[in-house]
Amino acid sequence: MRKFIIALIFLVTAGFSSKQERAFQAGEWFKFRIHYGVINAGYATLEIKDAVKNGKKVYHAIGKGYTTGMSRFFFKVEDNYESYFDKETGNPYQFVRKINEGGYTKNQEGFVDQAGHKILLKDYKDKKEKTFSVPANTQDVMSTFYYLRNHPNIDKMKVGEAVTVDMFFDDELFKFKLKFIGREDLKTKYGTVPTMMFRPLVQSGRVFKEEESLTVWISDDDNKLPVRIKASLAVGSIKADLDGFRGLKYPFKVKK
Repeated sequence: MRKFIIALIFLVTAGFSSKQERAFQAGEWFKFRIHYGVINAGYATLEIKDAVKNGKKVYHAIGKGYTTGMSRFFFKVEDNYESYFDKETGNPYQFVRKINEGGYTKNQEGFVDQAGHKILLKDYKDKKEKTFSVPANTQDVMSTFYYLRNHPNIDKMKVGEAVTVDMFFDDELFKFKLKFIGREDLKTKYGTVPTMMFRPLVQSGRVFKEEESLTVWISDDDNKLPVRIKASLAVGSIKADLDGFRGLKYPFKVKK
C-alpha cells in the first residue's frame, strides 16, 4: 500500500479551475517539499510540456518524486509518472509509471484507446501485456488532476459535495472521489494564501488511518495551484508544502 503515497500526492497536487480555458500552460512547473513528521523526507515535482502523439498536438505531463538525505538511506524513493493527453478533451493517449519505493518497483506503460474503451498495459518488469476494458473518458494518474483543473463546477460546489473521475491505476480501474470541505486562509512561505480545501476519499487500511485522512489546500485563484497536502498514516504523518513554481498561466494570489 505504500506505493499509493507518492501517487496520491501527484494526484491531488494539480488543483481545479472553473474557467473554460485551460488553468495551465506548457512550461508550468512546481515543486513540493515532503515532510515525514519533523524530517525533510524528499520532493515531488510536476511539469507540463508540449508534445506530439499519434500525429496530434498533446500535453506531456511529468511527475517525479524522490527522497533525500537520511530518508533516502532508510527508504529510497525514485518515482516517475508521465502522461500524454489530448489538448481539447483532456483524455490520455499514453502513460508511464516507473517507480522504485524501498525496493518495490514497477515499470509500466499504458496505451489508451478511448474510442474502443480499452487500455493496453505493458509491464516491462514482468514482461507481460494485458488489455483492460474501461469506461469512456477514463484517466490515468497524471491526466486525472489536469483533467480536474478544468472541471466546470469546482467553484460552484457546496461543502460536502464531491466530484468523481474514472481512473486507471496499478492494474485496476476505480473511481477517484474528491470532496469539498471549505475555504481557509493558509499561511505559507509566500504569505497568506486564500485556499479551497478538498479531501480525496481513500481506502483505509495499512497506510491511511481512515477513509478521509488526506487533505489538500488549493489556491483560490485562476491557477488553483496546490499549496499544502497533509496525510495521516497508520504510522506517523506526511505533509507536503509548495516549495517553488514557475510558468503559471495566471498571477498567484497572495493576501497582503
